[in-house]
Amino acid sequence: MTIPAGSLLTAQDLRKAYGPTTALDGAEFSIHPGEVVAVMGPSGSGKSTLLHCLAGIVMPDSGAITYHGREVTSMSDAERSALRRSEFGFVFQFGQLVPELTCVENVALPLRLNGSPRKEAERTALAWMERLEVDGLRKKRPGEVSGGQGQRVAVARSLVTNPRVIFADEPTGALDSLNGERVMELLTEAARSTNAAVVLVTHEARVAAYSDREIVVRDGKSRDMERVV
Repeated sequence: MTIPAGSLLTAQDLRKAYGPTTALDGAEFSIHPGEVVAVMGPSGSGKSTLLHCLAGIVMPDSGAITYHGREVTSMSDAERSALRRSEFGFVFQFGQLVPELTCVENVALPLRLNGSPRKEAERTALAWMERLEVDGLRKKRPGEVSGGQGQRVAVARSLVTNPRVIFADEPTGALDSLNGERVMELLTEAARSTNAAVVLVTHEARVAAYSDREIVVRDGKSRDMERVV
């Protein structure tokens, strides 16, 4: 793979196995700032493993991952954790909000973990909640809001630190089509406004339609559809 000039995050020849099961078998990836790339493929194809490796959550058995000129695979656990807290944002299929916290406290949580004072963190959180059209839910807890509202709160949380890369793993998988489309509209608009890259794992064509480019993962191998003739 020739790494495209100006890439923010790249992976080369990633291999990962869990016992006898091969999850990644030479997968490759690249993304530029402000770009939305959909990672598609059937269940069990390796697409979520690829996302977890790119985000430094799981280490590949071999291969190289480079983020902004830094070799992720040679970082310590603490360095990768710091990277995830400050420069990466995450949106999961079921939101994974903390049920004991209010919605504004959930959105502010990444800032609080990075040492921001509560009032300052919640002020920033409210600004993002307003952009995601959920500022009216600030005092409610996750169990008191709908699935679509909760996922918008999760998107606001992913953006609150102004990350350079957002990892979205099946972000609309638990939503109906109408709520799913609104979440994708708000996520991609907000990310592009801050020039954040979005790694979007999905198996739905209507969700992938919000991306600039698609990469298909099958049997642990990746194929950039833009380069297929």
